Amino acid sequence: MKALLVKSLLLSFVVGLAVFAYFSLPDVSVLKKNNPKTTALMDLRAEEYRERGRKPVQQQTWVPYRAISDHLKRAIIISEDASFFSHQGVDMYELKEAFKENWEKGTFKRGGSTITMQLAKNLYLNPSKNPIRKLQEIAITWQLEHALSKQRIFEIYLNVIEWGAGIYGAEAASRHYFSKSASDLNPSEAATLAALLPNPRNPREKGLLYRRNLILTRLFQVGYVSEVEAEQAKKSRLFRNQELPPDLSPYQIRDSTGLLDPLSH
Repeated sequence: MKALLVKSLLLSFVVGLAVFAYFSLPDVSVLKKNNPKTTALMDLRAEEYRERGRKPVQQQTWVPYRAISDHLKRAIIISEDASFFSHQGVDMYELKEAFKENWEKGTFKRGGSTITMQLAKNLYLNPSKNPIRKLQEIAITWQLEHALSKQRIFEIYLNVIEWGAGIYGAEAASRHYFSKSASDLNPSEAATLAALLPNPRNPREKGLLYRRNLILTRLFQVGYVSEVEAEQAKKSRLFRNQELPPDLSPYQIRDSTGLLDPLSH
């Protein structure tokens, strides 16, 4: 009897959470024709600046899907969500593996997020990986997949994703790191930007180089670039605008007065 009571209470709690999550969901249908002016992540970063007594910095230039290099689109699909165009927003296998790993380790570090799930989180939620926020993320993901085409989801993602301190979207990232438009990125540059996504504000040169070259290898393996192109790309510098010293973020650039904090101007 006691076990039955506990199960009933647990079921009631889960149902209550589901009902709450459903009625608190945002209206994503407006994204069919309207580009988001800001996101929850942008607002969070701006608040972080203000808490430090500094003026928020934001670089973002919205560009249409067709104005972004196919090299970048392919590099991101390869590295972030290979099944993006075939799943319904949630990769159940990856989500199950993430849940299993988090349960075994007693943490919520692995998220199992697809591109659509990442977009849901960036647009509407905080970065926490707790179970309740994960349920909200999944619910919004299903909304996005139902309301928008895959291309529209990917277009929004490419324009709002964080690529560094105050840098949002492919166009701003391309101009910041390579002084060129997102439409003109070559395979090496595209792979570098894709490699930045897991840790855009605090990467390390060795890890970033390894991840870029792994992405280039995968691009070759699926036939997006030739073996010669991939090997040549691996020999190129990470960034054209500046060197990336070991264990320093690429957003911390030296000038004649010393090391510039990207949050200081």
